[in-house]
Amino acid sequence: MIIFKNQNLLKQALTHRSWVNENDKARGTNERLEFLGDAILEFVVSFSIYNKFPNEEEGYLTALRANLVNTKNLSQVAEKLNLGKEIYLSKGEEEGGGRINPSLLADTVEAVIGAIYLDQGISASQKFIEENILIDVDQKAKAPLKDPKSLLQEVIQAQKLQAPRYNIVSEAGPDHNKEFTIEVIIDGKAKAKGVGKSKSEAEQDAASNALKNMVN
Repeated sequence: MIIFKNQNLLKQALTHRSWVNENDKARGTNERLEFLGDAILEFVVSFSIYNKFPNEEEGYLTALRANLVNTKNLSQVAEKLNLGKEIYLSKGEEEGGGRINPSLLADTVEAVIGAIYLDQGISASQKFIEENILIDVDQKAKAPLKDPKSLLQEVIQAQKLQAPRYNIVSEAGPDHNKEFTIEVIIDGKAKAKGVGKSKSEAEQDAASNALKNMVN
């Protein structure tokens, strides 16, 4: 983990909005840092894979980048770094499983990247991303790069079933930081649920979980 010069930046990167609301707004949330970190992450990953795979076209690079920066992958990075136990959460959010919530963990990784950039610049941010997110890029590049919804559609068509439907189960959070839960319906039956910061992300997560269920 990076050793911060300004520890307040790290504290803010680890501060969930629920803690701020419960502690009389003692400091800001990590949402602005998350916004910044998201942009830095996308740039560094894009630049890296652009150079690493000079013969690949835009579609391939876009799919590979999505596999590297999606909620699932970032939450796994957070787990390896044990970020969950360091996040400042409200009592209610913690009791609700916030420390293992994939979307919350992924957001925190992005906030930490933003904080590293402000604390030590782009080189340190790039080093962190290379060591924690790009470390398995070769393995990711060998895996199927079609998104889960496309793969699920192909599997369903092969079984001569109707196209899967995606229904919103719930929405939570303010407009600028919502979390969607979506259920995928296959052949009239609910097969899996997914969560995400957008409907599209939640649908992809639901499709991914449905594919796992069909394999298992």
